[in-house]
Amino acid sequence: MAYERKDVHYRRAKVAGYRARSAYKLIELDDRYRLLHPGDRVVDLGAWPGAWLQVAAARVTPRGRVVGIDLIEVAPLGLPHVVCLVGDVRDPAAIEAIAVRLGDRASVLLSDLAPKLTGTRATDEAHATELGRAALDVAGRLLRPGGRLAMKLFMNADFHALIGRLRGDFEQVKSTKPQATRRGSSEVYAIATGYRERCG
Repeated sequence: MAYERKDVHYRRAKVAGYRARSAYKLIELDDRYRLLHPGDRVVDLGAWPGAWLQVAAARVTPRGRVVGIDLIEVAPLGLPHVVCLVGDVRDPAAIEAIAVRLGDRASVLLSDLAPKLTGTRATDEAHATELGRAALDVAGRLLRPGGRLAMKLFMNADFHALIGRLRGDFEQVKSTKPQATRRGSSEVYAIATGYRERCG
């Protein structure tokens, strides 16, 4: 790989038992914005390999519930309050399956979705935007009023449109780049709080 795979965050994740360095992104976001609370019901979109599931599971405690989904099967964490499904976030049937496993509306929606890169910029940006819109559609289906969201976005031509949609759906929206983000990455994370449920 062209990037420095075994950087400090990679090494820290291995020592701490996290499945990926991305755990430190969610840890930083939660420490800063207090997204995850004991007892929360959490949906994790793009959950493979399970690092965000690990962080969320610890922070909501066994009083909470964490349901993840990915196109790739995630090895079980062995925790009774965590489950991960195989499915496509753009498939309404998959989202209904999440709702069933969740048992109630979600307090928090996490999305670390990213497209499989083709190397063609226009195609990759279009796929990233499609996933961003899908994540917001899932929020509309599963998130409770007042709920919170953290999602990966990319600095491309559609970034401001997605931020605009977030601002229409949430009371407060911020964007940030965690320290664990790889150097040169175009990814940025949107943090949104105070979900406004749409009527009708």
